[in-house]
Amino acid sequence: MGDKAKNLFEYTKISDDCIKCGKCIPVCTIHRVHPDETTSPRGFIDLLGAHERGELELDRTAKEIFESCFLCTHCVDVCPNDLPTDMVIEEVRKEIADKYGIAWYKRLFFFLLRHRKIMDIASKLGYVFKSCAVQTDERRGGLVSRFNLPIIKKDRLLPSMASTSVLNFYPENIDHGGKGRVAIFIGCLANYNYTGIGHSLVKILKALEIDIFFAKDQKCCSAPAYFTGDFDTVENLTKKNIAYFESFIDEVDAIIVPEATCSAMIKHDWEIFFRNRGMYDWAERAKRLNRKIFMATEWLANNTRLPQLLEEKGVNQDILVTYHDPCHARKVQGIFKEPRTLIGKNYRVEEMSEPDRCCGFGGVTIQTEKFHLAEAAGKPKAAMIDATGADVVAAECSACRMQISNALYQADSKAIFKNPIELIADALEGRDA
Repeated sequence: MGDKAKNLFEYTKISDDCIKCGKCIPVCTIHRVHPDETTSPRGFIDLLGAHERGELELDRTAKEIFESCFLCTHCVDVCPNDLPTDMVIEEVRKEIADKYGIAWYKRLFFFLLRHRKIMDIASKLGYVFKSCAVQTDERRGGLVSRFNLPIIKKDRLLPSMASTSVLNFYPENIDHGGKGRVAIFIGCLANYNYTGIGHSLVKILKALEIDIFFAKDQKCCSAPAYFTGDFDTVENLTKKNIAYFESFIDEVDAIIVPEATCSAMIKHDWEIFFRNRGMYDWAERAKRLNRKIFMATEWLANNTRLPQLLEEKGVNQDILVTYHDPCHARKVQGIFKEPRTLIGKNYRVEEMSEPDRCCGFGGVTIQTEKFHLAEAAGKPKAAMIDATGADVVAAECSACRMQISNALYQADSKAIFKNPIELIADALEGRDA
């Protein structure tokens, strides 16, 4: 790993290693909605090689190109040479951020992610005054904006806002009977917006008689900053999280994460980030934590009696579910069987034509400055969900939820979105989804 890390971001070497076979082209999310060779994986790699050799200036045109990648990792998945295209894009985005700066609203967002108490206050104020700028869509559990702002486009379905975050709702320790003890890393969207995920996870663990440690001092996993090139924020948040996790890791059976992006960031990107910055001691500390960090459905399916409990409930014939594979679950972590196994115990399941096609979330820049690309990527995903006739589309990722919910809203689809954790809790309680 060490030798590879030293060469990982030598752009010219990676460009030379690319055999231009084109296997990445058909699966590339940006190329599917913007079929231009410059915004294809091999195009990105060629341009990065030229940049390193001094043949291409990192001007605003190059900036636009490198910021158009969705970082879905589909190209990495099919590449015969295992080229780390997503990682070199993340690296050049740091250069872009250093040269051109980061937009004020992104800097404000990352500031809030670094300061949990201020974020709590901002979230509370947002809940109180939300009716001034948005209207509630109760069926979809989201908000429809009334105005155009940098991250808020008019008539766009946005995440809901909760009066109390999940971390502030529960005590730090919850006794459910002592048949195990897990810590919960909740993720920012699930903590502040899609709070039903956290409440559902508590219900599931109660049914399993597993005690909970709500890790109150957890920080954002840093994925939004990482994908935007704000590496100072990444280092700040990641070091604090690692030190905090180490303080309780030996006292729990696992740290479970009901979010694909957060889980992938913690289990994969933290170590890579520190290795490529030459901070090998922090990389090793991140790696040591991984033995106890799991996506929620992964751990619940393989380490508890939840499958048996769900089997006893039977199948709800009235609800049809289709499952979307988050890129950071299937591609990065290889997790796709476990959520399907659990959902399939209680719901009819119909696979969509391309369950692992990227939904088009793409990160903060795509969702703000390049939202037209997110919309274009979301339309085919909404169409294939509708084609199944599903009542519910599920995915263990709130970023996907934000993107797909809006795509379904724009398509006037009957389908609604739920995290598999919410569907499982509904089944345990005998409630319809």
